[in-house]
Amino acid sequence: MRIRPMLSAVVAGGLLCLCSPAQAAVPEVRRDTATDIVDYECTISGVAEKQEVKVKVELTMPTDATVDRQLSIGWHGTYADGSALKVPAAGLPGSTKLYAYAAISGLPQLSSATGVEQLATLSPGQIIQLPTTTVSLRTTPKNAGTASVRPGAINFGTETGQVSIKCEVRNADALKTYTLTVAAAGGQPSHSATPTPSPEPTPSATASASSLPTHTVTATVTQAPEEPEEEDDKPFKTPVGGAATGGGGESGPDGRMIMLIGSVVTLAAATGLLLRRRGLNRGLHRG
Repeated sequence: MRIRPMLSAVVAGGLLCLCSPAQAAVPEVRRDTATDIVDYECTISGVAEKQEVKVKVELTMPTDATVDRQLSIGWHGTYADGSALKVPAAGLPGSTKLYAYAAISGLPQLSSATGVEQLATLSPGQIIQLPTTTVSLRTTPKNAGTASVRPGAINFGTETGQVSIKCEVRNADALKTYTLTVAAAGGQPSHSATPTPSPEPTPSATASASSLPTHTVTATVTQAPEEPEEEDDKPFKTPVGGAATGGGGESGPDGRMIMLIGSVVTLAAATGLLLRRRGLNRGLHRG
């Protein structure tokens, strides 16, 4: 009689042991409240009635965004929850395009990116088909840093200033955000400055090499003809009390007397000749 209560207790304890790990193994479910489905309220030009549509928008961030260089954000949209935008009764021009936008926050001088895609011509009442390919939303950042990006408005028109249908976001705060990282353009100046000084040393080195032949020719030609005069190895003597004239010191006192007498004789002859010419001139004048 006592065995049955004991078996019941053992069975109950085993069941508790088996059930408790199963309960502990169940993880807590964490739900992200952000959504990629955008609620749009579309206003049609000239029509009071508005259309409400839901579009699932997927954005693709660039990985090489740099300051002062145009970047591209990928945009892909598909209708959600069975909704779709239809051509108004007045129709749309044949050159109507889709203009998609992304809202950017967190970086100065950067608030949005814009992309455009041509649409097919449709008749009134038909569904406006969204592009099946990815639309590139382009913009140019002016500052480095990190920004938050989320889907923006979509418009339909021939130009950005001539819009036939304008769709505004109604649930902006609930939308999924994407992180955009913009790097500084520090590598570009150093790359552009490298080729500038490099060609300058090359012509300067060529100019210095061209001047070398002129220097060697000058040194060889000017000194060669004057060297034979110094090969006699004769001592250069200066007369005592005289200047270095190159002679006189070798003549001696007898030579100087002869030169003095010759000078006196030459002076006397010149004087007589002069007196004789004057006498002749006077005789001619008298006659």
